[in-house]
Amino acid sequence: MKEETLSLSYGTAVREGFAYLLREHPEVFVIGQGLWSPWYVGNSMTELDREFGRERVIDTPVSELACTGAALGAALAGRRPIVVHPRVDFMLLAVDQIVTQAAKWSSMFGRAGAAPVVFRGIVNRGGEQGAQHSQSLHSWFAHVPGLRVVMPASVADARDLLVSATLCDDPVLYIDDRWLYEREADIPAIPDVDAIHRGPRIVRAGTDVTLVGAGYASYLAEQAADELAALGISAEVVDLRTINPLEMDVVVASVERTGRLVAVDGDWTVCGLAGEIVAAVVERLPLGAMVAKPRRVTLQDAPAPTSRPLEARYYPTVEKVVAAVRASVGLGVALA
Repeated sequence: MKEETLSLSYGTAVREGFAYLLREHPEVFVIGQGLWSPWYVGNSMTELDREFGRERVIDTPVSELACTGAALGAALAGRRPIVVHPRVDFMLLAVDQIVTQAAKWSSMFGRAGAAPVVFRGIVNRGGEQGAQHSQSLHSWFAHVPGLRVVMPASVADARDLLVSATLCDDPVLYIDDRWLYEREADIPAIPDVDAIHRGPRIVRAGTDVTLVGAGYASYLAEQAADELAALGISAEVVDLRTINPLEMDVVVASVERTGRLVAVDGDWTVCGLAGEIVAAVVERLPLGAMVAKPRRVTLQDAPAPTSRPLEARYYPTVEKVVAAVRASVGLGVALA
């Protein structure tokens, strides 16, 4: 029997995840700024307040700390809240609730208490928005023990990681990227409620180089692999999906096969996810296992510019990933 599927975009898959949770789990509610406005959250929560009521989809005043603290308190009292931050940048105003409280709660009480709260942070950059509206900051949060961090790249994961994060007993930071919202795919009609436990996924097999990323960076790697194939270069793409805890066995095995590694990341170079990927691979492989030095494609180490031409140079692109791979295999020099 053929499995039933849904044709969704990434943004509508996020909405489907919310709808599933609100429909099937009465202990779930959503709280945050701009939840009744498509301007704030795109097509990812369209009319959820009308479908499920504004007592379960709660649009709050502008206080990131207050709504995050309320969600955490509700989680400690037995609910499963999702607190939405329409920009990751301003989630920093609630960092004490996330890092000092939620992430530490279970270990401080000997695993006797759980804090099952999801912090949804939306990456919303580009369009000449400037340095205060263009950050991702996922490497910061992945550094914190006790806080799971997931970054869906695929349409299926946009829904399924949201669902499984909400049903998980740990606090989870779910980071979705508006640059992915129009990505489309047919996905299974039934969510994978264990998606958060499944680890990295090889989304494209290859033999010449391993490309690794999470979130939008993973999608860049997939697009770069298509262009590299036209050059006769076979790229294997690994989508990390979860960056804390960071499981590296799939990545290490891939690099052991291909002998080359390019880590792609939408965060800065210094102390970033790309550097952690490279370090984890180099530490685990024997000397001589790689035939070329590992490379990183990341943000420039500077605040985001406002000018559109400068933005084009600032952010990782498919062309920069292709250039890094070409340099790795000896076919050219990586772009600055």
